[in-house]
Amino acid sequence: MKLYNYFRSSASFRVRIALNLKGLAYEYVPVHIAKGEHKQPAYAEVSADWLVPTLEIDGRRLGQSMAIIEYLDELHPEPALLPAEPFARAQVRALAQSIACEIHPINNLRVLKYLSAELHVSEEDKNTWYRHWVRSGLEAFERQLTMLPESIFCFGSTPTLADCCLVPQIFNGQRFKVNFDGLPRTMAAFEACMQMAAFQQAQPSACPDNEA
Repeated sequence: MKLYNYFRSSASFRVRIALNLKGLAYEYVPVHIAKGEHKQPAYAEVSADWLVPTLEIDGRRLGQSMAIIEYLDELHPEPALLPAEPFARAQVRALAQSIACEIHPINNLRVLKYLSAELHVSEEDKNTWYRHWVRSGLEAFERQLTMLPESIFCFGSTPTLADCCLVPQIFNGQRFKVNFDGLPRTMAAFEACMQMAAFQQAQPSACPDNEA
């Protein structure tokens, strides 16, 4: 099993967490997207959309972090990253998609680069953009959590797909100095996750291509 990924990519981070939670060994293949390696011919043969992560198993390749994680969950059901009950599964997916589909797309590296290079947005204004959308998205996430029963993680007493998405988003928010005050359920879930080796070992500072 190979995972083509970039240490600072939120989407890659999600998959690393899932692989660690399930205790699955994999070959770490770095693709430095900040240097444009994802657009080079070698990686273009791996990923049609020139994005990370890509998971390769037995010669077959799959992109998109959410699809990868759910595929792994079906192949290796324990520990489960989605609840068994259908409505609960949908609730966890909704939480995860609040981050993966609402917050992340407008704040990922290619969007930030476009703001700077093509629209000539200043560094300060670009960072203000980032902080605004992450903060407003996490406020919505917090409101969703408050409508659910009290829990250790985002949903229940074990990590789920939602936690796999939350932790990388908080890490990136920390880099841009997002204000996390007033998000008690969100930050409690984050802290609970970071007590676990699976999350610690997936973080950017633990990656072989980390340049920090």
